[in-house]
Amino acid sequence: MKLSEIKTPISVLSGIGPAKAHLFANLGIYSVSDLLAWYPKDWEDRTQKRTLSEYKLFPKVHTIVQVLHHSWFGYGKMRTLKITVTDGTATGHLIAFNRPFLEKSLPVGAIVALTAHFAVKYNELQSTDFETEKIADSGNIADYKTATVPGSRVFPIYPLTAGLSQGQLRKVIAKALQEYGRGIDNEVPQEVIEKHGLLTKQQAIFAIHQPHTLQNALKARNTLIYEELFNFQLAIVRRALLHKGRLPEDSLQGYGEKELPSSAFLESLSPRQKKLLEALPFELTEGQKRTIYDINQDIDRTEKGRFSSSPQPYTMARLVQGDVGSGKTLTAFFACLRIIDWGGQCAILAPTELLARQHAENAAKLLAPLDVNLAFLTGNLKAAGRGPLLQALKEGTIHIVIGTHALFSRNVQYKDLHLAVIDEQHRFGVLQRNAILEKGRQPIPNTDNYAVPALLMLSATPIPRTLALTVFGDLDVSVIKTMPQGRKPIKTYLTRMGNEQNVYEYVRKEIEAGHQAYFVYPLIEELKTDETRDEASYNEQDHSVFIDSTEKSSSIKSAEDMYRFLSETVYPSVPMAVIHSRCDEEEQSRILENFRLGKIKILVATSVVEVGVDVPNATCMVIEHADRFGLAALHQLRGRVGRGEYQSYCFLVYGKNLTETGKSRMKILRETNDGFVIAEEDLKLRGPGEVTGIQQSGYLTLGIADPIRDRDMLETARRDVIEYLDIKKDTAV
Repeated sequence: MKLSEIKTPISVLSGIGPAKAHLFANLGIYSVSDLLAWYPKDWEDRTQKRTLSEYKLFPKVHTIVQVLHHSWFGYGKMRTLKITVTDGTATGHLIAFNRPFLEKSLPVGAIVALTAHFAVKYNELQSTDFETEKIADSGNIADYKTATVPGSRVFPIYPLTAGLSQGQLRKVIAKALQEYGRGIDNEVPQEVIEKHGLLTKQQAIFAIHQPHTLQNALKARNTLIYEELFNFQLAIVRRALLHKGRLPEDSLQGYGEKELPSSAFLESLSPRQKKLLEALPFELTEGQKRTIYDINQDIDRTEKGRFSSSPQPYTMARLVQGDVGSGKTLTAFFACLRIIDWGGQCAILAPTELLARQHAENAAKLLAPLDVNLAFLTGNLKAAGRGPLLQALKEGTIHIVIGTHALFSRNVQYKDLHLAVIDEQHRFGVLQRNAILEKGRQPIPNTDNYAVPALLMLSATPIPRTLALTVFGDLDVSVIKTMPQGRKPIKTYLTRMGNEQNVYEYVRKEIEAGHQAYFVYPLIEELKTDETRDEASYNEQDHSVFIDSTEKSSSIKSAEDMYRFLSETVYPSVPMAVIHSRCDEEEQSRILENFRLGKIKILVATSVVEVGVDVPNATCMVIEHADRFGLAALHQLRGRVGRGEYQSYCFLVYGKNLTETGKSRMKILRETNDGFVIAEEDLKLRGPGEVTGIQQSGYLTLGIADPIRDRDMLETARRDVIEYLDIKKDTAV
C-alpha cells in the first residue's frame, strides 16, 4: 500500500481524543497518511557528547552533570529555583522558571543527563531551556567522564501548533509507525532506487522520523525529496506526452539560442510569412528566426494532426520567453500568419486593455497589408460594434482577434480557432487558459478524438531554468536572448530619497535634448488613514508592490500628488500627463497616443505602464519608492526605455530605511540588464510561488522538495523519468 492510501483517521491512535485531533487538524493532519508525511524540519543530534565547556561550539550541550547546590531568587509567585551543576569541565546554572518541583526530583548530589542551551548572563553560564533525566541520586562526576549520555540519539524537530509539543508529536508518530509503518510500497521504480542508492519508501519513512544517525536522517530526506520530484516530473512528462504525442527532451532548449542555417529558416516560411519578412524595415535576430522556425514545425504537425486518426494527435504547446524588447510579439504575428495560411483563426489574449490595444495597433500596421482581417475585442466594446464583430468571428471572416478576457466570454464563438496566443502568461490562471482553448475544441471526423487550438504563451519576465523544468515542464520552450541591433544597454543609477533634485535635473537635460521621460509611483493617490484607506489607491499590480500597512500616507508618494508637484514646481513649462488604472480606456489611449507623438514630454504613472508602452524617444525612467516594487516589476518598468537608438537611463529612488531584501533588489538592478540573471535572483528572493503566480494557478504543489535548493536533483529526476517512460514504451512495443 502506498503511504497516501492510508486514510485511517488519526483518532484511532491511542491518546488522540477529540481535543488532540483538533490540534492536529490545525496542522492539516487528519489521517495516518498525513501524520507519517509530516516530515521533520530539522534534527537534533544527541549521539555525541557536548560538554559545558563547549557551549559556544554547538547549539546545545549534551552531557552528564552532578547537582552541586540549589538556591532561590525572587519573592512570592516570582520565586525561582536555580540549580548549579558541573560536568567536570565547567560549572553552569539551570534557571528553573515555573519548575519548583525540580528541587526534589534533582536533589543535591544527583547525577543527571543534561541537554541544554547555555549562554553567559550576569557573568555566569546560564540556561533556561534545558531537559534533564536523573541517572542516580548520588555519585562522583569523575566516574562519568567517558560514559555515554543516556538518551543519546537523533531527535526529529517538527513544525508545531499551539498546544502540541515535540514530545507529544514524536510519541504519536512512533505509535503510527509501529501500527501502520510496515508494508509501505515504493513510489519510485526499483531500478531507479538501485541506480541512485536510495532507501526504500518504508526505510525512508522510518529513518526520517526515527533515525539512528544524522546521516541516516539526511539520506531518508534526500530519498523522499527525490521521490517527490520524480513523481512531479512523471506527471508533467506524461502531460507532455498526451498533447505532443512524444516524450520531451531531457533538458530545455539550451537556455541559449540554437544556431539555424539561414536557408532552413527561409524555406520554412509560408506565403504570408514571406511577405511580412520582406516588408520589415529591419533584420530579425537569430533568436527570433529560430523561434519562428520551431513554431512553424509545431504548427504544421498540429494542423496535420487535425486529420489524423492517431489516438494522441499532436498539439503545439510552446512558451516563448525573452527579455523586454526582444521581439516576442513579432514571432507571435508570424505564428498567426502560418495559421491563417492553413485556413484557421487566431486569438491573441492580453492581460490589460492597454497591452491589447498596443498589439492591435502594431498588428494593423504589419498584417493588414497582407490581406489579414483584424478585430479588437474588450469588455468595454459598446453594443453597437460588438454585435457585428461577434457575427464576423462566428462566420470566420475575421482572421485574428486581439483582446482581453472578453475573448473567452460565453457569447463569443469562433468558426475555426486554431491558435491561442497568451501574452504575459503569468497574469492568467490555468482555468483562463483552458477557457480560451475550449473555444476551438472540435471533433476530428471519423474518430473519437478532438482537435484543440495550438497554444503559444509569451513571457517578457524571463523564467529561470529551474522553474521552466517544473511549472512549464510539459511545454516546448523557446528563448530569445539576442536584442535587436542598435539597442544600447540602459544605465541604472541608485538615488537615496532626499536627493531627488539631482535626478530631476538630469531628466531636465534629457527633455531639453528633445527626449521624453517616465515617472513611476507605487500609489495612485495619497493613502487615507490606516483604518479607512481605499484599496484602489494601491498600485494596480498587487504582486509587484510592497506597502507596509503601518506606514503613514505622508511618507509614500503617489502619482496624482507628484503629477501636481512636478507640473507646478519642477517642470512648469514641460507638457506632461498622469495615467493609472482609474483613467478610462479612451483617456488612457489619448494620453499614450500623445506621448508617442511627443506632445507629452513627461508621463507620470503607476505600473500600468509596465507593459504595452513602446516609445523609442523616451530615455529616462524614474521610479520613486523603488524599494517597494518587486524585482521583476522594476526590470519591466526599466524596459520601457532603451527601445530606440538613444542612450537611456533608469533612476531608482529608494527609501532611507532600506531592508536587506530591498538592498539586494537595488544592487541586482544596478549591476545587470540581463533579464535571465534578474529572474534567477528574483527566484531566490521571493520563491517560486510569487515569481510565476503558481500559487494561484495550482501548478506547483511540492512539500519536502524545493525546486531552487534541489535544482540538481530536479534535473536528475526529469532525465530519469524520460528514460523510464522511454524504456516502458519500447517494452510495450
